[in-house]
Amino acid sequence: MKKTDITIMAHLRKNGRMPLTELSRQTKLPVSTIHERLKQHMRKGVYRPSTLINFEKIGYATRAHILLSVEQPEKGKLFEHLKAHPNVNSLSRINNGWNIIMECVFKDMISLEEFVEKLENAFHIKQKQVHYVLNEFKREGFLAQPESAEALF
Repeated sequence: MKKTDITIMAHLRKNGRMPLTELSRQTKLPVSTIHERLKQHMRKGVYRPSTLINFEKIGYATRAHILLSVEQPEKGKLFEHLKAHPNVNSLSRINNGWNIIMECVFKDMISLEEFVEKLENAFHIKQKQVHYVLNEFKREGFLAQPESAEALF
């Protein structure tokens, strides 16, 4: 990836709603160049426009990271179930004795506990760990500081 692409990306990670004219001023790149680079990277799937939500402010105050280990025959079925579940914010396959790590968002603790109980009743879960998020100190910080992003590449 080119240095200019990293610079553009870092500025947009810091403020995704920054007008291209402002981004042009800060990066000293022409607006047309920035626009063209953004289009290219979006076509390639490098990034997509999105919104970060403060879940608490919309009434979803309970978040947890859940690790699961399941029997081999049920892995695919469980992944499909979790991918479709509206409370699963992110879902990843992992290793070292675990199969899944997911971040889940719920209105309250009771809803989260009901979700976990339903999973345990529907699938043969060998192990589970539920880690409640108490405070979040940093989110989506990778490549979000333009002044230090270039040092990563």
